[in-house]
Amino acid sequence: MAYLQLKGIEKFFGSHRAIKGIDLTINQGEFIVFVGPSGCGKSTLLRLIAGLENIDGGQLTLDNKEITHLPSSKRDLAMVFQSYALYPHMSVYENMSFALKLAKVDPKIVDEKVQNAARILNLTQYLQRTPKELSGGQRQRVAIGRAIVRSPKVFLFDEPLSNLDAALRGQTRVEIAKLHRDLGATTIYVTHDQVEAMTLADRVVVLRDGIIEQVGTPLELYDKPANQFVAQFIGTPQMNVMPLQKVPAPVAEQAPRGATGGFIGLRPESIAVRSKDATPVNGTVDLIEALGAETLIYVSTSTGAQFISRQNDRTSLRTGEAVSLEIDASQAHWFDTSGHVVSRAAA
Repeated sequence: MAYLQLKGIEKFFGSHRAIKGIDLTINQGEFIVFVGPSGCGKSTLLRLIAGLENIDGGQLTLDNKEITHLPSSKRDLAMVFQSYALYPHMSVYENMSFALKLAKVDPKIVDEKVQNAARILNLTQYLQRTPKELSGGQRQRVAIGRAIVRSPKVFLFDEPLSNLDAALRGQTRVEIAKLHRDLGATTIYVTHDQVEAMTLADRVVVLRDGIIEQVGTPLELYDKPANQFVAQFIGTPQMNVMPLQKVPAPVAEQAPRGATGGFIGLRPESIAVRSKDATPVNGTVDLIEALGAETLIYVSTSTGAQFISRQNDRTSLRTGEAVSLEIDASQAHWFDTSGHVVSRAAA
């Protein structure tokens, strides 16, 4: 049975319909990630669930209780913000315990909860420090600890890692995944970073312009995108999507009838770079990104199409060198002129 359910959720800012009738069912214990480009409505939707914005239409239920118009303090949810939102004059202990003290919880229980959260998050030795004495990653853990001590029914994360550098972001992502596994808590996580979505989520919700484009596991979205937008948004580097008129004839001729005038989509791993004239598809190397464990090779063809090829071994190729491309059309995703899937590769 659904634990958190959104039915026809709408939000208007003046005459602008920001959230356009969202329907979504979230099960207890799931890790759900909202992902999409800037302005798609993912943070607004999270704030509607949290009660920080008023819902203008639809119904929101949590654990069989309608909470559509309940104030945020009555919803039994805890939110972790991008900006940490810590009290600068309070110690870590005081920041983590503040909400419980306001609720007049027994001091002994408060201490037990704070100490337990600090142990989980490796913050025990920092409990008497103030936020200014902590690193960005430690501050984010304090914000997470403040949510943990409340023992909410749902954790809400609004782009919690965007203020951290790349190395710390990766480390904290692992910590959040482990925390979710240890607590078994229902979690909704907002990010613009599809790598975070792919690595953290049980299911990913892809949003665009206030609507849901697709919901599925990370690999379902990667292997079976519902449309061209999802196909290009999920995956790094993104899927090669080209108009058929720019695709070399030997490949374009394999398009199904419904894709006439439309597009072909190919993951970078479906394209191999060969020596010049080894295949009918010739091109020139534009850029090589040698990343160590993998190499990305950007190749332009005479038809004006640019493809990205991913290979696991290193290359001796140089920019400007003439090459040919081996394209595995059996792995192609075919889209019509509106960007809808006509046919897709077998997973």
